[in-house]
Amino acid sequence: MWQGTAVSLHLAPTHGAPLVEVREAVAVTGRGLAGDRYFQDRAGDAPRGRAPGRASRGCEISLLDIDALTALEREHGIRLTHSEARRNVVCRGVPLTELVGLEFTVGDRVRLLGIALSEPCARLEQLTSPGVLRGLVHRGGLRARILEGGLLCTGDPIRPAGPGTGS
Repeated sequence: MWQGTAVSLHLAPTHGAPLVEVREAVAVTGRGLAGDRYFQDRAGDAPRGRAPGRASRGCEISLLDIDALTALEREHGIRLTHSEARRNVVCRGVPLTELVGLEFTVGDRVRLLGIALSEPCARLEQLTSPGVLRGLVHRGGLRARILEGGLLCTGDPIRPAGPGTGS
């Protein structure tokens, strides 16, 4: 059994805008994170400002393990801030690559379903540094769907979904 932590949370108000670190965010079932560039006006809509990185309609939130950023700096000499990584949740101690098709919780209430691993895109490298794409291949994070919404906070525990949560 594992348990991780939400180290930081990030939103961008519009497509192409820098991500801003926030202490809390509201996860809305079937729609995404309120205030984020990919938030859907109604459940099932295509995200506003949809970009290639979120081509999957099912992706409402993205996660990245902080160890990927540490490895990027150690192996390639490239330092990215949590916000520059362009994922909504930077976490620690969460086996993201094992969560595709599985449910997990963030905090006391928010329940997510891992839907696909997320590879870094060329846009990330354009916005940051040459070599970022190569340095984050196969460790670009996880795309997830929000099954049960609620308030996400920095420091929230992240755990496998338990009995009674549909997993």
